[in-house]
Amino acid sequence: MKDETILQSIGDSLLNIQEDETFTLIETATADGFTPVEIIENGLSPGMLAVGDRFERGDMFLPQVMMAATLMGKCVDSLKGNMAGNEAAEKKGVIVIGTVEGDVHDIGKNIVKVLLNVNGFEVHDVGRDALLEKFVEKAKEVNADIIASSALMTGTMEVMGDLETALKEAGIRDDVKTIVGGAPVTQYWAEKIGANAYAENAGEAVQKAVELMQV
Repeated sequence: MKDETILQSIGDSLLNIQEDETFTLIETATADGFTPVEIIENGLSPGMLAVGDRFERGDMFLPQVMMAATLMGKCVDSLKGNMAGNEAAEKKGVIVIGTVEGDVHDIGKNIVKVLLNVNGFEVHDVGRDALLEKFVEKAKEVNADIIASSALMTGTMEVMGDLETALKEAGIRDDVKTIVGGAPVTQYWAEKIGANAYAENAGEAVQKAVELMQV
């Protein structure tokens, strides 16, 4: 039986920015039978979310956050290289993702991006504090199936509704599905603005994206 505590240890070592320890634990988890996706979803991602929580509380500073994010990127890259051919190659759809204009939070968005990518989606990130035009232009450029937007502040939630309007005005709303998420966002809000789906967390965002591609 696989030892689930190893995944908690991976998250803790990422949180503490212990690069050598993190990679050693990942090797141990892989030898124990955990898949790259399991390690990312249940080990690295919770660790990175904890980084975000500490940063929001003022217990961690931006340089440390950036170091943790860089370490997570290295870990994900190494795990993607170990994926089985079908696990890494199957393309489920094309997604444009970003944090809406006025909002500079992006840790949660970045985790969603990683999970979507390792689960077979082609992901195009328009970044944080992204103008509506960036979402629209990128969606047209890459022929997106889904647009995922994040808002971490109540004051920027309204921009998600503006994005729905912008997509309609650009004539592409019927060609894409939309997913919204972020701490203040709710299912009620998603329905109110006309989004196709709401995701409470990163894992659910992947699930909803898969479901939308099947509609």
